[in-house]
Amino acid sequence: MQEDFLHYIWKHKKFQITNLKTTQGEAVCVHGVGQHNLHAGPDFFNAQLSIGNQLWAGNVEIHIKSSDWYLHNHEQDKAYDNVILHVVWEHDTEVFRKDNTTIPTLRLQDFVSKNILDNYLKLISKNSKWINCENDFASVDAFAFDNWLERLYFERLERKADAIDLLLEKTKNNWEAVLFMLLAKNFGLKVNGDSFFSIAQSVDFSLVRKSQSNQLTLEALLFGQAGLLEEDIEDAYYLSCTKEYRFLKQKFHLDNSSIMTPQFFRLRPPNFPTIRLSQLASLYCNNQNLFSKILELHALNDFYELLNVSASSYWDSHFSFGKVSKPSAKRLTKAFIDLLLVNTILPIKFSYAKKTGHDVDASILKISNEIASEKNSIIDAFNHLKKVSKSAMQSQALLQLKTAYCNNNNCLQCAIGNKLITGQPL
Repeated sequence: MQEDFLHYIWKHKKFQITNLKTTQGEAVCVHGVGQHNLHAGPDFFNAQLSIGNQLWAGNVEIHIKSSDWYLHNHEQDKAYDNVILHVVWEHDTEVFRKDNTTIPTLRLQDFVSKNILDNYLKLISKNSKWINCENDFASVDAFAFDNWLERLYFERLERKADAIDLLLEKTKNNWEAVLFMLLAKNFGLKVNGDSFFSIAQSVDFSLVRKSQSNQLTLEALLFGQAGLLEEDIEDAYYLSCTKEYRFLKQKFHLDNSSIMTPQFFRLRPPNFPTIRLSQLASLYCNNQNLFSKILELHALNDFYELLNVSASSYWDSHFSFGKVSKPSAKRLTKAFIDLLLVNTILPIKFSYAKKTGHDVDASILKISNEIASEKNSIIDAFNHLKKVSKSAMQSQALLQLKTAYCNNNNCLQCAIGNKLITGQPL
């Protein structure tokens, strides 16, 4: 038994609400369970109860055992002076106020069905499982499951919006600069994401704007800040980039000493930092006001057209400086564009709409449902239990489910957990 289960039972009234009696035999009627307090102090504020013939308004404290009141030293804490009901699972001692009157106690185990208790204990059993509900995951009906995934998707967008807010503070609400940093991180993927993010942070976005009219200049800026122009390579393009970067470095007092060096090791050539930085430069050279364009678009195909860019022509026959390779255009693939949309474009559209009081939820939901599901070990594991992820909306929701709920045993806050425990979603 865990105390958060008792919080859940009380908060959602998952107990017999008629014929309630305290351990002293007084009738209890719950008019309002109160506001759940997640900080210091009583567990529920401003509950409204009738105990006996008296109407009470005050706080409710919840424990596994009555004696936990003294174990936690509540008798010495003024914050607990207004507790009107002590809700426990086991009643092993009376609890008194400072004036020696008894605080009414409700023994919850007398009013919780055995079925709910058994389902809860089954769900949180300590058996080694990938997620607590893996044995029953496939049994949850589609309607409850789909509604929960949609809520989880927007919960994940909210979390990403919080991260965007921090960047906006640092850039004095420069949305274009924030977009550039987030796109740079996304272009770096998992291996070089942090490196590319540090590159984007190392230059003022005004310099990116000044460089947008010339592909070589912008590429030189990115390659130079990445520390990729520090070798002795006899190659015309490399030498041009080196010369341009030296000019920019001197004129704008650039510093790349704190940059995380991008890695080539164990990357497929199309994901080499040289290729990805050139593609990022192309995107900005082709679009002078990228953030404004993103706000104007609401259809998936329009985004595919906007993001349909290639690395510069030098990279048609190279993956690394000075090493000729088989000719091929280094164009952004549809799968890569999908990653940009899921991880950067849609979150920043959502964040901007939230800041400006616009509602784009339906548009974002439509696009995310049209994008194919991501593929990774977490999504594969969920699909092994039940084929549930067909779109990016669903895969993003499942990632939120695993990281925010399953990994933290937050089954009581999960609609799936609620369905399995009580037969009703949250």
